[in-house]
Amino acid sequence: MAFPGKVRIVEVSPRDGLQDHPIPERPLETKIEFINQLSKTGLTHIEVASFVSPGSVPGMSDSADVFSGIERIPGVTYSALIPNLKGLYRAIDAGVDEVVIFGAASESFALKNINCTISESYDRFRQVVDEAKIKNIPVRGDIATVLVCPYEGNISPEKVAEVAKTFFEIGCYEICLADTLGAGTPLQAKRMIEAVAEFVPIEKLAVHFHDTYGQALANIYAVLEEGVAVIDSSVGGLGGCPYAKSAGGNVATEDVLFMLHGMGIETGVDLNKIIKVGNFICENLGVKNASKAALGLLGSDTSCDLQ
Repeated sequence: MAFPGKVRIVEVSPRDGLQDHPIPERPLETKIEFINQLSKTGLTHIEVASFVSPGSVPGMSDSADVFSGIERIPGVTYSALIPNLKGLYRAIDAGVDEVVIFGAASESFALKNINCTISESYDRFRQVVDEAKIKNIPVRGDIATVLVCPYEGNISPEKVAEVAKTFFEIGCYEICLADTLGAGTPLQAKRMIEAVAEFVPIEKLAVHFHDTYGQALANIYAVLEEGVAVIDSSVGGLGGCPYAKSAGGNVATEDVLFMLHGMGIETGVDLNKIIKVGNFICENLGVKNASKAALGLLGSDTSCDLQ
């Protein structure tokens, strides 16, 4: 299959990137400024926060305040991760444009992450989707551990396809397939997409690859060949998972853009601006920017303007 002509980037750094990275000074103000800057880069989808138990993820305890403080840019969808109906109601009160439910393709990870079996999660999510429809809130479905689980090892493509099929039938408009551990490889990713596409249209699929073992860009290339045209990423390569401690950061948005633009694939996102935003948040976190493209472009005479 030919590569897609255009790819939609879903920026997850405000949620996935910051949930394990406390901001030392002025955390609320910095989060708001960070998201406001992201909103002006050409991104159309930003995962702002999550409405989960503050005890489980303390870094997201200010999610409602973040939503109330950000500047909404027309054409940008501001979403939030939610675990259940309680989270949905909190998200609606905060004024989200979209919610994201999250399950897993691994029974062990589901029990650790959402405290129920995969089968039990379906009943929970049906309630969420039905209620969200009443409120005209789109629901995206995230499925963790689609390649490798920290507790069970490799996950079969057939199991991922089964979970994705159910999420789609429940009513998720898009299914995001996440290599939570970041241990998958390109052929695994390709086989997984092929299995899922038997039940869910390829245009309804997205990917979310962590870069723990340096395979994220290769995995993205592999699924681009299958026609996937929606990619989650995180500026500066920020990210992690509270329930998979060995997981590295997400694939860096800067690196994804550099590759896609170099392949002639449109994104609508300004790489120059993304690099500046990535540096802004990394400096405020006191961490090194993990994007190789950002470091390479800023450290050379090569122009960053690859639009």
